[in-house]
Amino acid sequence: MDGNLYALSAPTADAFADFCGGNAGGPHETCVSLAPIPGADASFVVRDSKPEGAGKELRFTGTELDDFATGWVRTRGLSL
Repeated sequence: MDGNLYALSAPTADAFADFCGGNAGGPHETCVSLAPIPGADASFVVRDSKPEGAGKELRFTGTELDDFATGWVRTRGLSL
């Protein structure tokens, strides 16, 4: 891999885990979906389940996603 996570194949649909909030528009319409990227060590695809987000995704290394997640928790004053 040359470091370009977008050059790698997308995960299959069944590889995604959904993290859902309220379902304002129907089942699973307010979810953030996450799946590991095949062929990349500790790298992930994040996508939005809302119709407006269809076909769009973000790709991150595990380190990038961990930094985002810990920053989000800290900024929001959340605890585990």
